[in-house]
Amino acid sequence: MPFPIIPFKKMKKSWAWLSAAAVLVAAASLVAFTQYVRLDTTSPSAARARATSAAQARFGSVDCREAKCVALTFDAGPSEHSARLLDILKEEKVPATFFLLGKRHIEKYPELVERMADEGHEVANHTWDHERLTDLDADEIREEIERPNKEIERITGRRPTLMRPPQGRTNDTVHDVCRELGMSEVLWSVTAKDYKTNDSKLIEQRVLDQTDRDGIILLHDIYDGTVPAVPGIIDALKKRGFVFVTVPQLLAPGKAEPGKVYR
Repeated sequence: MPFPIIPFKKMKKSWAWLSAAAVLVAAASLVAFTQYVRLDTTSPSAARARATSAAQARFGSVDCREAKCVALTFDAGPSEHSARLLDILKEEKVPATFFLLGKRHIEKYPELVERMADEGHEVANHTWDHERLTDLDADEIREEIERPNKEIERITGRRPTLMRPPQGRTNDTVHDVCRELGMSEVLWSVTAKDYKTNDSKLIEQRVLDQTDRDGIILLHDIYDGTVPAVPGIIDALKKRGFVFVTVPQLLAPGKAEPGKVYR
């Protein structure tokens, strides 16, 4: 069958439309690329290297300059799954870093926030409403960060020093507010995208495929498939020689600086 003949003018208009669409897609991709790739971040190894020679060599029982360390972090809790997660971490003797949400989470499960702190985990901030901070002005950003800070301090007696911006979206205004509030931003280097699947085996495999030394693993204890994946992740990484630490332990003897972003 012969191909249909398309008039040249019609072809020209179609090509122009497709070209314009391609430019828009490319521009959108460039914005995303710029936001996430060109962001000025500090790696755990760089944070350790910046520490003074007089700094304490170890943070607790681990020196991540010598050990093959990895940080397990959980976003957007506490939730109905968090108690089981804490049981697993306690049994495995694994510390974690929890970036907690305020609305419907900290305010709903204060006893779990207290337990996280009591059992040696790092309790950190993931904002109050999970708003995109890059869409807010400085006062709104300050409110999103300060509300959970106050609640966490009221419950645990300790004010958080670490914050993870929702979706990893941050900019200079966020950095400035964090600096003012004495907060450092922590992103991640490993993600299972567990918000897209409840397949625990897939979540486990994604983490194992990406994790290397100094990895900061992002998981969410609010989803059904995530907590069941944690024992397998811990067991496999321990067999590979990894040592689990909190984010402050990962940076030690360096310390997270307010206004800086770590990944």
